[in-house]
Amino acid sequence: MLDDAALAALFTDARTHNGWDDRPIAPETIRKLYELVRMGPTSANCSPARFVFIESAEAKAKLEPSLSSGNREKTITAPLTVIAAYDAAFYERLPELFPHADARSWFTSSPALSEETAFRNATLQAGYLILAARALGLDTGPMSGFDKAKVDEAFFAGTSWRSNLLINLGHGDPSKLFGRLPRLSFEDACVIA
Repeated sequence: MLDDAALAALFTDARTHNGWDDRPIAPETIRKLYELVRMGPTSANCSPARFVFIESAEAKAKLEPSLSSGNREKTITAPLTVIAAYDAAFYERLPELFPHADARSWFTSSPALSEETAFRNATLQAGYLILAARALGLDTGPMSGFDKAKVDEAFFAGTSWRSNLLINLGHGDPSKLFGRLPRLSFEDACVIA
């Protein structure tokens, strides 16, 4: 079981950041981040998430036109922005990732099931990325205020990858945090059946 300090770092004290200091994120940290993320469970080990780590000024300039006005400054100034995407053709890797059965055929025969599985599991993996980043001492700022079609055209044209959400990463500037917002109580959000 994790101690209270670890739980605080992952959940109770962790915040969504809107501003950043200028400390870069080392390439080794980015690799370690993914090494943690890839170990999180997905259905049939399908692992559909794909991540583009936007760090350079050129890549930021390529991303900027897709950002909503409220997300522009915090994204451009973040040391790293992750395009959390999914591979719509994730099932092509299932013979390697799930050799126990012919799982590829489950998805090639049902485009609706394939899309739902890719989106659901990649979203789950994006959640793992947020928690892994926090575990490594980074702050996060996940968001959905962007034009998916523009991101897909700029970064994924001619591929089977599709954008899902953006996650800014770095060391947050506490002066730019919003006040802690309320959360639903157990009674409002849960049922034990």
